Amino acid sequence: MSIEVKNITKLYGEQQALNNVSFTINKGEIVGFLGPNGAGKSTMMKIITGYIDASEGAVIVNNFDIFIDKIAAQKSIGYLPEHNPLYLDMYVREYLQFNAEIHKIAKVEVENCIQKVGLTPEAHKKINQLSKGYRQRVGLAAALLHNPEVLILDEPTTGLDPNQLLEVRNLIKEVGKDKTVLFSTHIMQEVEAICNRVIVINKGQLIVDKKLSDFKENEEQIIEVEFDFKIEKRFFESIPYLKSADNFHDTSWVLTFSTTIDMRSKVFDFAHDNGLKILQLNTKNKNLESLFRALTT
Repeated sequence: MSIEVKNITKLYGEQQALNNVSFTINKGEIVGFLGPNGAGKSTMMKIITGYIDASEGAVIVNNFDIFIDKIAAQKSIGYLPEHNPLYLDMYVREYLQFNAEIHKIAKVEVENCIQKVGLTPEAHKKINQLSKGYRQRVGLAAALLHNPEVLILDEPTTGLDPNQLLEVRNLIKEVGKDKTVLFSTHIMQEVEAICNRVIVINKGQLIVDKKLSDFKENEEQIIEVEFDFKIEKRFFESIPYLKSADNFHDTSWVLTFSTTIDMRSKVFDFAHDNGLKILQLNTKNKNLESLFRALTT
């Protein structure tokens, strides 16, 4: 496995930022790291990269203990912090060559990395002339420059416009094919588009660690329907997969089904069989965003 987090606890004075958190991530996984503001995501990422120490526990990265063999572990980590720390007065190519010298990497790798992240048309510019999207690409290029086995990305798509977001998303998916990626974000659509697994923490504690496919298998379908006539709850028992039926206003109901199958046709059949007319019908799935709100509220 590439990352192993064992019983990590972090205290800031009397404040407990992380409480006995454990998980493992294998090579080739792109894992979405979720939680509300203040949940401890950035603290955990800083601990994994060796930027700060934990109060208790251990972190193993590529078989190196981050607290004992810090330098060896960090050589195999590419890290993009939430606030991308760039030297704005440097040119793009100059900045990446500076990083290459630190890692003792040949300059040809700088050009390869520039091409890989799509920076070629901007490589001659100063970083302060770049858009937010291209600055994120520079940060990703710096994180990828030494060809690390593990990528730690803290809110890499924050502040990007839709086009930039799509480009950075595709870049993360591409580089994640042969690396281990821990990816923190508040954008649920990004998790669904990029990740194959989700870890959720709240108030410093791990509350969910599941494959994204498990969430999809357990999705609930919600149909809001308004009939032309009042009906008793017991009549809904004939509809398959029905989990609950809630009368929220007069002749309007919220029907929750434990299936991803489109149940609208069954609701229309139900109305026909009971001599009812449907005045309004809306459907939605209980997606990752709604599950996240339920878990962290």
